[in-house]
Amino acid sequence: MKRVEERWGSVISVDVRDDHAEPACAQALDEVFEWFTRVDDVFSTWRDDSEVVRVGDGRLRLADASNDLRTVLRCCDDLRVETGGAFDVTFGARARVVPRPGLTPIDPSGFVKGWAVERAGAMLRAAGIADFSINAAGDVLVRGAPRPGKRWSVGIQHPFSRQDVAMVVSVTDVGVATSGRYERGEHIFEPASGLPARGLASVTVIGADLGRADALATATVARGRSGMGWIAGVADVEAMGITDDGEVLLTGGFDRYRREDAGPET
Repeated sequence: MKRVEERWGSVISVDVRDDHAEPACAQALDEVFEWFTRVDDVFSTWRDDSEVVRVGDGRLRLADASNDLRTVLRCCDDLRVETGGAFDVTFGARARVVPRPGLTPIDPSGFVKGWAVERAGAMLRAAGIADFSINAAGDVLVRGAPRPGKRWSVGIQHPFSRQDVAMVVSVTDVGVATSGRYERGEHIFEPASGLPARGLASVTVIGADLGRADALATATVARGRSGMGWIAGVADVEAMGITDDGEVLLTGGFDRYRREDAGPET
């Protein structure tokens, strides 16, 4: 069973390959997409009524916000430390660009999407579903297998051509997170200067936890071209970066995921 719906200003698809009774699977998918709606209510930086916007502009005290928001901001603070400040959800308050919609004093978007998809995956697992993929605008979580003995094939968006993939990877039981400057305009900033990041057009990180992979991909883009040297030293992940001039840079273990003989399953 596959369901595709618009959420978060993009498209989310859930592809279930288990041989489940359709009503049970349909109910689990209903709950997952209700969760995605809840995530938008709390975390959208494009909605004046979301919790994160109201906390950022002082209309809502953090102590009065939902547990989800407080949990995410704690995780983001840990990730700020892990990345040496390259992942910083408060960059919007210091960004040296013209104010625009979507640019807010607090923006955990670089973690929230992966975190929310991980939660959705846990919901499917709790419903007894073992083999599935979730693709949320390029952040992909895969569990189990699309067919017995096979791995999921995931196409990585090409940053310079919206109709093409830059590479196809073959994976199972991981998250594949891509952060790029081709989405949402200038939204990734070099923390020290407050200026838009330069040097890397996109970075894809593969790791066990999609939320962490998402944040690490954003942090790598924020560091610029030197970010690929930094991410190569981060434990438990592999990464691919595409520079502004089109060069492909890989960390040492990324090649084991490469698949060149087939199109993407998801």
